[in-house]
Amino acid sequence: MTATIAEPLAPQRSERGDEPALPTRLRHLRDQLRRVGDRLVGYGLMLPAMSVFVVFFYVPAAFLLYISFFHWGILSSATQFVGLRNFRILFAQPLFWRSLENSAYYTLVMIPATVLLALGIALLLREAFSARRGGVWRAAVFLPHVTPVVATSIIWVWIFNPHFGLANYLLTSIGLPALGWLESTRWALPAVMIDSLWHSLGLYVIIFLGGLSRVPRDLIEVASLDGARSYRIFRRIVWPLISPTTFFVVVLATVNTWQAFSQIYTMTGGPHGGAGGPAFSTTTDALLIYQTAFIYEHFSLAAAMSLIMFGIILTLTLVQKWLSDRIVFYR
Repeated sequence: MTATIAEPLAPQRSERGDEPALPTRLRHLRDQLRRVGDRLVGYGLMLPAMSVFVVFFYVPAAFLLYISFFHWGILSSATQFVGLRNFRILFAQPLFWRSLENSAYYTLVMIPATVLLALGIALLLREAFSARRGGVWRAAVFLPHVTPVVATSIIWVWIFNPHFGLANYLLTSIGLPALGWLESTRWALPAVMIDSLWHSLGLYVIIFLGGLSRVPRDLIEVASLDGARSYRIFRRIVWPLISPTTFFVVVLATVNTWQAFSQIYTMTGGPHGGAGGPAFSTTTDALLIYQTAFIYEHFSLAAAMSLIMFGIILTLTLVQKWLSDRIVFYR
């Protein structure tokens, strides 16, 4: 009799039998509390990384936007709001327009050269070498990218020395005239481009190799059996399938080349008329920002130039994204 009376009073078990069944509202509240707890744990794990972004990216970016509208000095306590005056000063400076012209020339030459050379080397490494030998060549191609920029740029300064450099020795050995290279207003920026290509090409080759690895070899073999030539296979099969990789390389190269600084600063400084020389022929936007801020101590003007450079890079990226929606093929 006791068991018969106590049985209805016992808490009902769920179908799994591991916990008592709860009313619908209590189960809903319990699930919400679990989701909130999971989110708090996730945000806690993200907090260290997000703190780095906030401290070293978002706060400096906000402060950069702030001082671009002020007359501000790092050691001056007087801060005066000037509105768009810093931008008007920049647009009236011929050197600022010269830096934009050099940056545009540098970028427009570097992007096609980077894409064509990196893709060509990637195709060569994929087709011409076996897996064992290919690993050695991939490491050799990628090695310049991990070398210190300043150290290798100093070596390139010796290579482009107009009197005893290796570059002029090779030119004269095949009957071509020697060039002034870093001491010439015409050839100084191309010399920096050669160094930049040598240093950065390995990264883009590895990216292209990753894209080429996703191209099914069955399609290429079937097209070859049908009599398609290598050029047609590349144009109709390989190129569409690696178009997302190409788009990524173009965007990455655009951002990196427009912000080029280390090679230019190292190779054109010292006996070559100061960084950006000779005669401002290698003064790019990034280099002029550095000189304006840390040499001439016009931080507000440098901040305004940084915003303009950000706007240019953002515009180029949006244009590339607009084009990619029409020519990039996503499987």
